[in-house]
Amino acid sequence: MKLSIKLRKILIPLLVLFAFLLGYMLKPTPQELSTGEQLASPLEAGETEPAIWTCSMHPQIRLPEPGQCPICFMDLVPVKGEDLGEEHPRRLTMSEAAKELAEIQTAAVVRKRVVKSIRMVGKIDYDESRVFHLASWVPGRIDRLYYNFTGVQVDRGAPMVYIYSPELLSSQEEYLQALKMREQLRGSADALSKEMAEATLKSAEEKLRLAGISPAQIAEIKERGTTDDHMTIHSPIGGTVIEKNGFEGMYVKTGTRIYSIADLSLVWALLEAYESDLVWIRHGQEIEFRAEAYPGETFKGRIVFVDPFLNEKTRTVGVRVEVPNVQGRLKPGMFIRAQLKANLSEGGEDRPLVIPATAPLITGKRAVVYVEVPEMERPTYEGRIVQLGPRAGDYYVVKSGLSEGERVVVHGNFKIDSALQIEARPSMMNPQGGGTPPGHQHGGTQTTPTKKVEEARAGVFEAPDRFKTELGPVFSTYFKVQQGLSQDRLKDAQEGAKQAVNALDAVDMELLKGVTHTAWMRQYKALKKAAGEVAVAEDIAAARSGFASLSESLIATARKFGPGGREALLRFHCSMAFEGQGADWLQNKPEVENPYFGKAMFKCGKLTETLSSGPGEEGEGEGRHE
Repeated sequence: MKLSIKLRKILIPLLVLFAFLLGYMLKPTPQELSTGEQLASPLEAGETEPAIWTCSMHPQIRLPEPGQCPICFMDLVPVKGEDLGEEHPRRLTMSEAAKELAEIQTAAVVRKRVVKSIRMVGKIDYDESRVFHLASWVPGRIDRLYYNFTGVQVDRGAPMVYIYSPELLSSQEEYLQALKMREQLRGSADALSKEMAEATLKSAEEKLRLAGISPAQIAEIKERGTTDDHMTIHSPIGGTVIEKNGFEGMYVKTGTRIYSIADLSLVWALLEAYESDLVWIRHGQEIEFRAEAYPGETFKGRIVFVDPFLNEKTRTVGVRVEVPNVQGRLKPGMFIRAQLKANLSEGGEDRPLVIPATAPLITGKRAVVYVEVPEMERPTYEGRIVQLGPRAGDYYVVKSGLSEGERVVVHGNFKIDSALQIEARPSMMNPQGGGTPPGHQHGGTQTTPTKKVEEARAGVFEAPDRFKTELGPVFSTYFKVQQGLSQDRLKDAQEGAKQAVNALDAVDMELLKGVTHTAWMRQYKALKKAAGEVAVAEDIAAARSGFASLSESLIATARKFGPGGREALLRFHCSMAFEGQGADWLQNKPEVENPYFGKAMFKCGKLTETLSSGPGEEGEGEGRHE
């Protein structure tokens, strides 16, 4: 046993020395290398070593030699000529592994019927074509009203008014004399006299009819053979008395209105539609709605009229719906909530070209879609600017830029766009491309951050003056919301919130670039959501809750991008709002007008910061605390 251990200690060093000497002897000489008998290269014959190496997870890394990514320490992969983007600057090619890591998903561009659900609010009203105003046809005195209050149901032909009129005597006497003359000439041979008597009788009868006397009443006068200085006015329609303007003993003139009667078997639903929804609304569409008086019950009607004018205050258009009301359950004045499910017919085509709503990257007036390039060795995607139509649920209608059958990226498109932006190539944020892409230097040392990146880290962005000017209407409409809530006027606050949404949409996002643009998009989304909550709030408490979010976002906007417009921006705080949690808001005047308590605690609050004191201020937006 001891002998074998000693032998093993001697043999192992000898074997190691032998292997070293053998390797040295087999090493090729410099002459052999010069004649081409060198060791095999890791690159295949005919291939040149790539000039740039990148990371599949961090494509902004571009290094001149292989190694590891300075961010995630993965092995770098070579960038082939097609990846450099010189021929196709909007294209990005990646490996299958990178595609899986980026979770890229695509969907086909198809033609299909899309349905848009549009919600509207409104009220029930009379059908104006079924409202009749009962008036006196002759001057006289009302001696009796058969219905002395509104809301009563009347039948067609029911007596309504018993009126005294001396003028009726002469008309009736003339009619009776014409009757006698015709009877006297009945046996005469003078045809001309008979014809004249018949014409006189017809003229007298027509005179009575024009005075409001019905054919039945005329027949009664003829049968009675005597005049009467009173007449009864009958209802021309069956319906409900909605107005009573006369009273017994009242003297009336020809045309004086005594009653208004409405037939409520058919009513109107008067709705308000936003101008952005008009593309979906057409004459003859069926619409469903619910009334507060009948929870869970649905009524149906059909659109018969769309107002040709836009209400500039509410930015809405009136839509009139005709609704059957045989049982009379729908009462004029009832508040209703309607829903229209509309199919878009684009240019006569009932199956428009559509893409999923997650496919386009939308910024201001531009929409970018990344399309999968077919028949490529590796996954390749190309950015394309498209023109979008209206959004319908989970789809956007495409007007131009895409063809049926193409595949668009629906998940991971922002990652593709970010990679192109980092490489200073055309992207959603920078359609022209150019600029120095941020990244890491060889060896893992970071490059010096640009001024905009430093600003982004500090939460402050350099926005152009024109952008700040376009922010002015946003602040102005916000003050309408604040003043409406401080006065407990919910409708004024909702109207201001609707105007704030329109003012936000009018701001030109293309005035901002890069990280500043990205920051504004986040801010814009928060502002629009909060303003929308106020606009559709069911009560003032919900409106005040949404206003708190709107105020928080707008204060952040003023700090990030600078105050907009020429009005003062004064920040106030109420420590008692929302059960002691406290809340801030903005005003354009120094006197406290609390929007969270309204008139109940109108002066509750304290000025805490001056973001802008108005025109001529230096150092705008820096904020001065009180």
